[in-house]
Amino acid sequence: MAHFATENIRTVALVGDGASGKTTLAEALLAKAGAIAAPGSVERGTTVSDFDPIEKSYQHSLRASLMHFETGGTRIHLIDTPGFPDFIGQSIGALDAVETAAIVVNASTGIQMITSRMMEWAAKRGLCRLIVVNRIDAENVDLPGVLASIQQAFGRECLPINLPADNGKRVVDCFFNPSGASDFSSIESAHGALVDQVVEVDEALMSLYLEQGEIAPEQLHAPFEKALREGHLVPVCFVSARTGAGVSELLEILVKLAPNPKEGNPPLFFKGSGTEEFRSEPDPKKHVLAHVFKVVMDPFVGKMGIFRVHQGTVTKETQLFVGDGRKSFKVAHLFMLQGAKYVEVDQAAPGDLAAVAKVDDIVFDCVLHDSHDEDQIHMRPLEFPVPMHGFAITPKRRGDEQRISDVLHKMTAEDPTLVAEHDPLANETVLRGLGELHLRSVFERMASQFKLEVETRPPRVPYRETITAKAEGHHRHKKQTGGAGQFGEVFLKVEPLPRGSGFEFVDQVKGGAIPNTLIPAVKKGVEQVLVEGPLAGFPVQDVRVIVYDGKYHPVDSKEVAFVSAGRKAFLDAISKARPIVLEPIVGVEINCPASTMGDVTGDLSSRRGQVTGTNTLAAGILAVGGLAPLAELDGYAARLKSMTGGQGAWTMALSHYEPAPPNLQQQLASDYAKHRRHEEE
Repeated sequence: MAHFATENIRTVALVGDGASGKTTLAEALLAKAGAIAAPGSVERGTTVSDFDPIEKSYQHSLRASLMHFETGGTRIHLIDTPGFPDFIGQSIGALDAVETAAIVVNASTGIQMITSRMMEWAAKRGLCRLIVVNRIDAENVDLPGVLASIQQAFGRECLPINLPADNGKRVVDCFFNPSGASDFSSIESAHGALVDQVVEVDEALMSLYLEQGEIAPEQLHAPFEKALREGHLVPVCFVSARTGAGVSELLEILVKLAPNPKEGNPPLFFKGSGTEEFRSEPDPKKHVLAHVFKVVMDPFVGKMGIFRVHQGTVTKETQLFVGDGRKSFKVAHLFMLQGAKYVEVDQAAPGDLAAVAKVDDIVFDCVLHDSHDEDQIHMRPLEFPVPMHGFAITPKRRGDEQRISDVLHKMTAEDPTLVAEHDPLANETVLRGLGELHLRSVFERMASQFKLEVETRPPRVPYRETITAKAEGHHRHKKQTGGAGQFGEVFLKVEPLPRGSGFEFVDQVKGGAIPNTLIPAVKKGVEQVLVEGPLAGFPVQDVRVIVYDGKYHPVDSKEVAFVSAGRKAFLDAISKARPIVLEPIVGVEINCPASTMGDVTGDLSSRRGQVTGTNTLAAGILAVGGLAPLAELDGYAARLKSMTGGQGAWTMALSHYEPAPPNLQQQLASDYAKHRRHEEE
């Protein structure tokens, strides 16, 4: 494979709603660039990016897929991402690998919930953004209305860089071309608006523009890139991936106007504890810095770490360290991905997306580097939605209990929005994701790829416990069994912390009443209570524990004695501190037809929820924001489908915890007391 200088590399993520046509657009770009003979079809399951059998059966993307092609002396790395809310974690992860986020909008349906979210996430990561309006040839499509809604939703900086002509059969450039005809608007006015917007970021060029009245396109390149970096300009282009209209023009935009790795905003890295920050330099001669933005457990080649090279050059035989690991590994094989195919290459320069296989230490979000000077370096962490949908799972076949743990470890290594946890009180393994569809696709993969079938049921709601008052606790642990005994005495205080603060442990012991070497034992005893609270058996949070006094014996005081004393002193304090049960409150966003809004908001209120706002996404489609207790949303997907005739969609994310209603607290405490009595019998 040919080598490309960093200046001739582009990295683009196709993001947006699930019905916007991203995969079809990727096929059209690959075909137009000559990387494939002809575009594949989502319906026939012949696309490069949706190669997984489950994706083919669903007929939409479930995971981010990488492709690359060469055109106009440029290598373009393309990431096709899922657009359904349940799989948004894959789309967010792709943002750390690219300079440009191409937000694809379906001209027929307009702006959707995911469109807005991806625009927001891309802006937060400092990416250059490009809006691609697809399906411009659809019947009864209102393209002027789509452009107006984009500018209303995202700002007047969203300006067309080309416009459709001949009823969507072709597009006309507005940047390099100052005049012509289009289906709507004026090419001349669109060109003038673009130039006006670009020169605003360069005072000298603006003065020249005011003097001359026109600026040559080559003079606009640097300020164009600056306008993209600052979000001062978000170009809007029009295509029909199905007919190919505008695809050549989109390729030209990517080659001539999209930023290369030296022109985009460099990513933010942190060194050490996170106080020292710096930007990488896309210099092929510097030390290697590469970020693993995706991990794949391939059944044939094993664990695959897919990374973006931000600095330096990775070649075969390069010795790389993984994160803070002290032992390096040698790059035996270096790949670039073309959907399901692994294309072996001999080097990856700054801006390239590449992969290595069979390196067990590689994990999602780790940094690869070739010098200990880059130890303790991390990228600014991505903000993923907290997985709240859950199923408790058990194997269908006896003897598969251990395999569940092994398979879940592999599945969660791939997906940062998939979490497996074991609830010791209920003795259940719970898999949590972003939605029921997300989890169902995981179970299908477990069955097809790992031959592991599971049964599912609703899990326990993740309630928490806390305290509402200050209190003191004390316990003396004394045990004499002949010979050396056990002795430890602990005095402590507890204080409630603001909601969401977690847990603090403070050592205020004076005069060696408890030796420093035994303070960790006290903390260990306290932490045992945090796992299973005394009121209803749920984890304890938002509490500060202050150990201020105690006694020890020079012979009989051992770690086990202070673990027990710390645990029972904490239990004593909690019992006096007015403990309560907290329930998780989730923020929900519901897309529904305007005609069903009354049913949706009324139903939310009946579930102890509240509406926090509404927003018009497109003609006849509303986004309803709200808050509701997680416990009230079991089976909500089916209910929403019924209320909206199958046209509703929703997402939820953890918002906060707040006290559960008194009757629910009493019920949970009563159930826990019965459970404890049953265990003791």
